[in-house]
Amino acid sequence: MPQSSSSGARRTSAGPVLFALAIGAFAIGTTEFATMSLLPYFAQDLGIDAPTAGRVISAYALGVVVGAPLLTVLAARMARRTLLVWLMGLFALFNGLCAFAPSYEWLLALRFLSGLPHGAYFGIGALMAVSLVPQSRRNQAVGRMFLGLTVATILGVPFANWLGHALDWRWGFGLVSLSGLLTMGLVAWLAPHSPPEPGASPWRELGALRHLQVWLTLAVGAIGFGGLFAVYTYLADVLLEVTGVSPSVVPLVLAVFGVGLTVGNILVPWLADRAPMPTAAGLLLWSAAMTALFPLAAGNVWALSANVFFIGFGGALGTILQTRLMDVARHAQGLAAALNHSAFNFANALGPLLGGLAIARGYGWTSPGWVGTGLALAGLAVLGLSVRIDRRRDRAGAAASRAQAS
Repeated sequence: MPQSSSSGARRTSAGPVLFALAIGAFAIGTTEFATMSLLPYFAQDLGIDAPTAGRVISAYALGVVVGAPLLTVLAARMARRTLLVWLMGLFALFNGLCAFAPSYEWLLALRFLSGLPHGAYFGIGALMAVSLVPQSRRNQAVGRMFLGLTVATILGVPFANWLGHALDWRWGFGLVSLSGLLTMGLVAWLAPHSPPEPGASPWRELGALRHLQVWLTLAVGAIGFGGLFAVYTYLADVLLEVTGVSPSVVPLVLAVFGVGLTVGNILVPWLADRAPMPTAAGLLLWSAAMTALFPLAAGNVWALSANVFFIGFGGALGTILQTRLMDVARHAQGLAAALNHSAFNFANALGPLLGGLAIARGYGWTSPGWVGTGLALAGLAVLGLSVRIDRRRDRAGAAASRAQAS
């Protein structure tokens, strides 16, 4: 695998840098998920209905899909620390402007612009994270950065929602903007300076798209992760319509999901550093089983909370796919790592779409659980194909080596 680090970077203490990167992940996680909870407030304030307001969420996801490859390729010759500071600067600017959006049209455009730095930040941040640790701890380093995103679902999202309810929805975006500014300062202060790699260019980054394994790994995330989003999207409705809890209980169960994400991102990377592909396959099987149990657990709030925790645990798959993409992209790691988040946003669209279709066809509020099982198994099938191709290539290489030796 190409080295993604320099000796100078390795002399930098990893802990403070990973903390700085995690603050940025916290800001991104807060704005991505809190917008859903702020939807009723800005819809009423801007005089639009809920379906129209939902396009604001879709605009952010579209910004991620577009911005991840575009910004990474255009900034291929920029030093990583400088690029991360600029990406967070753009993120803070556009989220801050969202707080002053005078109309729905302005908010729609600004949410699209806010999403542009998302994937590039995570992709370049992951490359910096792994450059600070030994090869045997790459997944743990990426997992620690991603903890900012998972903690956002426990702390950042509820707090932004509280601000929106107690003060004004605009304060939620103001909070995110301040977090982005804090990240800029911390990264500029703590992150090591490393010049662009020799030969770095937009064309080399685009070379990642020539590798079949890059596309297969992206497909694992785009499909296999869809089940998690299918369940999460309709969880509040299930709690109210099936489980029969009061509205005040819903945020608590959503927080349990976030705790599952966080615990998974602490424990799973340790396993993934020892056996990455078996761990990824195990997580997809785990997700298939847990989402299959979702309809059975929906009748009891305690059973459902436990189930939701374990579904969230499967979200650690993202860390494994991040490092896998760095391996299979060879000398075009930046673009591949950024595209990982385009794939997740595709999953964020696919899962809720299929789950909503199942509900609309009369299969019930819990039917997204079965949708999740199908998507997890489909992702596992793609992963199996990817591993099979790897093994075939390794056998061919071993045979060629024996032939040369003889």
